Amino acid sequence: MSPFTGSTPRTPKWQHIRFTVDDTGVGTVTLARPDRLNALTFGAYADLRDLLAELSREKSVRALVLAGEGRGFCSGGDVDEIIGATLAMDTSRLLDFNRMTGQVVRAVRECPFPVIAAVHGVAAGAGAVLALAADFRIADPSARFSFLFTKVGLSGGDMGAAYLLPRVVGLGHATRLLMLGEPVRAPEAERIGLISELTDEGRTDERAAELARHLAEGPALAYAQTKALLTAELDMPLATAIELDAATQALLMHGEDYAEFHAAFTEKRPPKWQGR
Repeated sequence: MSPFTGSTPRTPKWQHIRFTVDDTGVGTVTLARPDRLNALTFGAYADLRDLLAELSREKSVRALVLAGEGRGFCSGGDVDEIIGATLAMDTSRLLDFNRMTGQVVRAVRECPFPVIAAVHGVAAGAGAVLALAADFRIADPSARFSFLFTKVGLSGGDMGAAYLLPRVVGLGHATRLLMLGEPVRAPEAERIGLISELTDEGRTDERAAELARHLAEGPALAYAQTKALLTAELDMPLATAIELDAATQALLMHGEDYAEFHAAFTEKRPPKWQGR
């Protein structure tokens, strides 16, 4: 994503999500509608899309945690505020809305820093896809994922789910999860690879923060390029992927972090990563 900005100022306050960043470069986005199990609204989707774009341009965040307040991670789109409203929309407006939700997933996948979903309780519908789009999914035993789109009469392939899920859990599991919309509880989610790490009860946020700090202290540019290659090479032939790997490594070998590793190794000290 381009770091260049035009006339639009930085957003001083996000109205539909809570965002904080600490002095180590770890940002935290909290879905904060606990009375509605953090159901997403039009404004929340738009804020997530725009925040990720701003953070990608500013490069002020080195790792981002996506969490939910209260009893669950995210129950998906708000039934009253979104489903009820979309029934009155014409095709053009519906296309605008569905493109916006997809832009959030693209922003999660394309932002140049790792995104960690801290999942407890329900992650349903759009909430399940947001977690799926993250680079890491840290979950505790209460977590349950449900791709509910067919349950409301829509395609299971919403927000890129039919693209991402087979690549995470395989086509067979993805077909079952997207067709039937049945909940996948933490033990099975871990077994099929939907969860990156299963924590003890109640430790999800703590462990996600630990991982975020570890990543924030690491070689940010190397992480950014690894993430970009993981996404870009999903649909490439092997020869094309290897050539892209070679070009990327050649560029990174001119970077300060690569030289810093050699200096640190020679001087027998930990490297001081600059992300350059």
